Amino acid sequence: MKFVRSTLGYMIAGMIVMSVWGAFATAYGIAGGYFAALIIIGPMWFMNHYLGLIKHDSDSAFVDMGLGIALCGIFRDAFMNGFSTVMDSVPTILLVVLGAVLGGLFAAKIEEDMEKD
Repeated sequence: MKFVRSTLGYMIAGMIVMSVWGAFATAYGIAGGYFAALIIIGPMWFMNHYLGLIKHDSDSAFVDMGLGIALCGIFRDAFMNGFSTVMDSVPTILLVVLGAVLGGLFAAKIEEDMEKD
């Protein structure tokens, strides 16, 4: 049941972000993007993390809403514009994965260094 709850939480966040954020940013520019972040991400974080729709065990890898939102955006565009759009985005996805791996390794080294003190 935890998997279903988490999937639902990620799905709701992804669908709202993909539906609303672009409209605010298009209509109001940068200010609209910041406003969308405030009215979308804030309540979604509260629902998913504070209220516990997405449950993370203390020994599990932490996956935040960004992954759910990214997957929702990828599949939304694939269904709307064809699956060739997914292939067009592969270089960007690979660079994001590389950045995440490097960031994780760097964070682990910092944590290891902090534990020495």
